[in-house]
Amino acid sequence: MIKSHPHPDSEQIIVNCNCAIVTVSDTRTSETDKSGKLIQELLVTANHLIADYQIIKDEPAQIQAYIENLNKNQNIDVIIFNGGTGIAPRDTTYDAIAQLLEKTLPGFGEIFRFLSYQEIGSRAIASRAVAGTYRNKLIFSLPGSSNAVRLGMEKLILPEIVHLVTQMQK
Repeated sequence: MIKSHPHPDSEQIIVNCNCAIVTVSDTRTSETDKSGKLIQELLVTANHLIADYQIIKDEPAQIQAYIENLNKNQNIDVIIFNGGTGIAPRDTTYDAIAQLLEKTLPGFGEIFRFLSYQEIGSRAIASRAVAGTYRNKLIFSLPGSSNAVRLGMEKLILPEIVHLVTQMQK
């Protein structure tokens, strides 16, 4: 559940969001999950709360089941995935999430790929980063590399997370 405080121009202003972080990987462990730890660090530094953190296998049914499980927790506002967004046969995160999204935020993936292109060139076309909403939860899915996570978090997610959660709750 978001925390808020009164603001003179409106009833309340959101000051932090409760977030779940999900690393999708067949090989990472809590000790080797640099990207998941980076997401946690960036969220905490921005005064958001970590309500859940998991590493799950890149299996579409498992990804969707985990989203459904998180959906039962009314205290979670945002779910941030990392990993499984490429085009390798085992990269199924995009496919699993895209099937569930009720509203997509096409600009997220478009701008993410544009910013990635500025850093890594044409390899950015292989990213299937996606964002949208599902049952009043904001979902982001980033590639698993720490550089991609930092880019997506600092340039897109952190600057807009409060605004997007506020919009969903209107």
